Amino acid sequence: MAGADKRGDATKISKRTVDGLQPETDRDVFLWDSQLPGFGVRCRPSGAKSYFLKYRTKGGRQRWHTLGLHGPLTPEMARAMALREIAAVADGADPSGDKRKKRLEKTVAELADRYVREHVEVHNKPSTAAEVKRIVEKRIKPGLGQHKITDLTRADIKAWHQTTSRTPYEGNRALAYLSKMLSLACKEWELRDTNPCIGIKRFPEKGRERFFSDAELTKIGEVVAAAEAAKTELPGCLITIRLLAMTGMRLGEVLSLCWQDVDLGYRVIRLADAKGGSRTVSLGPAAVALLAGIAREDGLVVHGIDPKTPLSVNVIEKAWSRLRAKAGIADGRLHDFRHTAGTFAALSGANAFMVRDLLGHKTMAMTSRYVERAADLTRATADSVSSRVAAALDGRSAEVTRLAHGKAG
Repeated sequence: MAGADKRGDATKISKRTVDGLQPETDRDVFLWDSQLPGFGVRCRPSGAKSYFLKYRTKGGRQRWHTLGLHGPLTPEMARAMALREIAAVADGADPSGDKRKKRLEKTVAELADRYVREHVEVHNKPSTAAEVKRIVEKRIKPGLGQHKITDLTRADIKAWHQTTSRTPYEGNRALAYLSKMLSLACKEWELRDTNPCIGIKRFPEKGRERFFSDAELTKIGEVVAAAEAAKTELPGCLITIRLLAMTGMRLGEVLSLCWQDVDLGYRVIRLADAKGGSRTVSLGPAAVALLAGIAREDGLVVHGIDPKTPLSVNVIEKAWSRLRAKAGIADGRLHDFRHTAGTFAALSGANAFMVRDLLGHKTMAMTSRYVERAADLTRATADSVSSRVAAALDGRSAEVTRLAHGKAG
């Protein structure tokens, strides 16, 4: 810090001496305190004056630490701050170094970019990675991106999470991704000491799972056939919907399906990199007929207008939204075709292991819900049968008639 040194005679820094300090046109002017070594005032050519402390760290490095501007700070306030900092330096602190580190510290937005680059893109499936990136850009960066990593508090995160309450499912996913990001920042990247996400309560989520009834599937089949005849939707979209319905495959599996994975002779699709690892999808006669009727070329089974261009999730979702509206189905999702396949398999008598293999689940936990649903329907049938038989045995003929016609109260 070059400048004019106004040490001169021993001078205690006071309001009078600071006010009397005059700027020079081409350099800073320094006034040093006679009673507190290292404490001083700097006057810029602009006339702005600030208090500072010059010190050496325990490692011997010389530091200049700005305490604040004259005006907001009085000489007495600045002197008290300097005394506190000198005591801290004696205990091994480095206030100027810490301030510099804070200035250079990464933001949550920069941490999010590193999380995506070094973790998500390396360890997650492409479809999962795409969803994480979407939520990072939509929720995490706009809401918390400007915070320094070590400044982010539990209160900040709770307030941000609350802003997502109208979309609880997405808000909870955003919180989960933020928690993973901060866990890496603590345990692997050593950017902060704690993860403030831990313990923050998630929003309750309403059940999102449903399956299509036979009547709904009939309506869907009708609007898909009409769109095909009128050529109002891309063929790839209509093929995708039919494949989802007939196989129970995941949307990402269908969109990335290549002809080299399809073996119609053995009636199977062999997926080398599905969500739960490699798996084989068995094809029923209808699915075989559907695939056999598609013009076969190298590359993707379903595609956009250009055969070499994959069909995007956005395009198929918009097409499905239009078709669903025409079918009069307000709440059906493309993923519900998968739930429908699992439910129908369980209702047909398939055990949990067969349903697991049909859908390509990694564990039995995801499969059990379909078997339980089938058991619920079976119990309902058993209730109806036992009630009707009991009524007949007890001679309640009128009640038997009502039960026989499905009018039991």
